[in-house]
Amino acid sequence: MAMSANAEARQGAVDAVLTELGTVPAGLSDELFGVADVLAGSAQLRRAVTEPAFPVEDRRAVAGKLFGGRVSAVAVSVLDAAVSQNWRSGLAFVSAIERQGVRAVLLIAEQAGTLDEVEHTLFRFGRIVDATISCGRRWRTATYLSGARWLVATLLKGKVPRRRWPWPSGPWPSGDHTFRHHPGGYLLISAALRRRSLATVVVAHPLTADQEARLEAALTAQMKRPVNLMVVIDPTSSAG
Repeated sequence: MAMSANAEARQGAVDAVLTELGTVPAGLSDELFGVADVLAGSAQLRRAVTEPAFPVEDRRAVAGKLFGGRVSAVAVSVLDAAVSQNWRSGLAFVSAIERQGVRAVLLIAEQAGTLDEVEHTLFRFGRIVDATISCGRRWRTATYLSGARWLVATLLKGKVPRRRWPWPSGPWPSGDHTFRHHPGGYLLISAALRRRSLATVVVAHPLTADQEARLEAALTAQMKRPVNLMVVIDPTSSAG
């Protein structure tokens, strides 16, 4: 579902902090996920930093008292940019902070030259989740949470530093705190970072490198922008 112009403006204002940063410091994602976890756990704190009736300066002051000196200056800058926007709900604000944690993970992987590998790992994990956890409604339950975290850790081991896996460790709130719902959300963020479209193609048999390259070129021409191509092999498919 397409975002409204206001939602895009809010997201863009917060995204700009990391986009303009140049080099993302190690540990930033941990800090942002930690901030998101603290705010996710307290409706009172969320209201204090998001209530539109409160002046922006007051909301910034509250955020500064909560996190100033506890996280880096970069994390404070991200938080300040988010607090300066008006969100549809407190949990939407939390999702905005978590989004920046995910972006920090992906930007660090890009700096290390491992982003392609991380994307494909997340895609494979998403397929496993879809196949084994009935796609969705049980994704957030406590029973599956510990197993899902273990699986993410296993798949990303050696590809992203352990402390910067895109998987927060705190509470799992309900509602519109959406970026925790599925690795596909991470892939969409990564595609946006690279100004690409995300295309999933189902084929009956594995593609050769040449076939994949030609398909990617055709999709790039069709969409008029570079494409992140994710190939699903399904022997029951009539494609290919």
